[in-house]
Amino acid sequence: MVVLAASICTKGGKPVISRQFRDMTRTRIESLLASFPKLIPTNTQHTSVETSDVRYVYQPLEDLYILLITNKASNILQDIDTLHLFARVVSDICRSVDEREILKHAFELLGAFDEVVSLGYREQVNLTQVRNILEMESHEEKIQEIIARNKEAEAKEELKRRAKQLEMQRREQQKRAATGGGSYIGGGASGYSPISRFEAPETPVTRINTSSPIASTPRAPSFRGSGMKLGAKKTRQAELLDALGSEAASPEISAPATPTVTTHTEQVPPKVIGRGSLPEVTPEIVHVVVKESISLSLLRDGGVQSMELKGDMNLHVSDPAFAHIKLSLETPSVDFGNSLQFRQHPNVAKFTPGQERVVILKDPSKPFPVNQSLTVVRWRYAGTDESNVPLSINCWPAPNSDGTCEVSMEYELENESVILYDVSILIPLPDGSYPTVSSHTGEWSLDASSHSLAWSISKITSSDDSRSGSLVFTVNGDDPGLFFPVKVNFVGQGSIAGINVASATTADTGDEAPFSVDAHVTAEHYQVV
Repeated sequence: MVVLAASICTKGGKPVISRQFRDMTRTRIESLLASFPKLIPTNTQHTSVETSDVRYVYQPLEDLYILLITNKASNILQDIDTLHLFARVVSDICRSVDEREILKHAFELLGAFDEVVSLGYREQVNLTQVRNILEMESHEEKIQEIIARNKEAEAKEELKRRAKQLEMQRREQQKRAATGGGSYIGGGASGYSPISRFEAPETPVTRINTSSPIASTPRAPSFRGSGMKLGAKKTRQAELLDALGSEAASPEISAPATPTVTTHTEQVPPKVIGRGSLPEVTPEIVHVVVKESISLSLLRDGGVQSMELKGDMNLHVSDPAFAHIKLSLETPSVDFGNSLQFRQHPNVAKFTPGQERVVILKDPSKPFPVNQSLTVVRWRYAGTDESNVPLSINCWPAPNSDGTCEVSMEYELENESVILYDVSILIPLPDGSYPTVSSHTGEWSLDASSHSLAWSISKITSSDDSRSGSLVFTVNGDDPGLFFPVKVNFVGQGSIAGINVASATTADTGDEAPFSVDAHVTAEHYQVV
């Protein structure tokens, strides 16, 4: 079959968009589309019509037509199947099939048309493959965006810290002026007027870090009368937070564990800046960097709502003697099956199904670029297979009869190919209530700004000691839905997909080459809903 053009036109033959796969002038394609509506027979259900030169295979799309213009020798059954694929692509990209929506997504549609037909011949692709090709994103761009957001957040925190410092200095100067010189009129050495002014109190933002429930006794309140009491009795941590109040940043509390005051502006787990606690890797002559990012939504009752894993492998050769390199990949311990899709660099040979995965140039006589990082392989997984989840998170809220709720949190490392660092699990809390932690692995902290409990584990490995852990706390509230979504953040060493280099040899002589691998994974969006 030879497809000359794929077009979308109005009922009157006015072209909306058209992609020509063979050399055709604009006048020629406009003439063919203008004559097409006149050739459609009335009161028939045919989907094709012929002229002396070409054949039209068409399908109505509400007030428009989508049609293929082919030669008369083309296979009509294949043409109809190709037309149906074009129609599904249009419906998938455009929310409504009208002229304005088609023009709005013209660039994406023309790109999809090129993926379906190349030089007039149908490519062996389906709708899912076309969608995956169009959705392929740049991992490096996302990393740069994350770095930029982290720098912006750091700058905002620094501005707030400096503003608070200047305000404290101003108040100290006022106190010294009032103590040393008494009252005065018209301003003094400090340069401030004695006229009192109203200042809006700052919102108390506290984060009390502790590895166990606080044992210190709060200061006794000045009012000791017994008023009306509603609800359950406050815990000692709740009383401490109430005692801190708006003075959380200034008073000093004598206690065995001194609270640490920090500020937070987002109700999300703290993002790991850079590599975090991930160990550094000393690069060899052949240095391979494997980067992955995962987005995962787990269901609270079990199962996976959505999971997407993206990764790429970058190769850097620093010695021209090893530019003709061949990388043999290890057999992955976690099998994603055919759901793991690979895309190689145009000059890199594709993997052969059922055989060892090898990264080598299509022309082994040509060298890889020296002193330049090159992305040689990319991969992507999208699915809902629960066996592919790297870190399982279970949250079990159990309401009690006294109006409280006991929450049991558990984590377990399911993928032995990775070691997780700087793991942070953020659990929302009901408004106006504070937790009493009875047992925990790692450390926990209370973030009053987002009113949530942050559970931190510094390192999770496949060993029996740190593979799993738990956190149990009790809090006022009897609605289990208030503890979701649970959000997770971490940085990991290794590859979730099991992509790793087993050996590096020269393509021409087969000699072993010194190589190093820096494999790490980040959690882009990880939560339990």
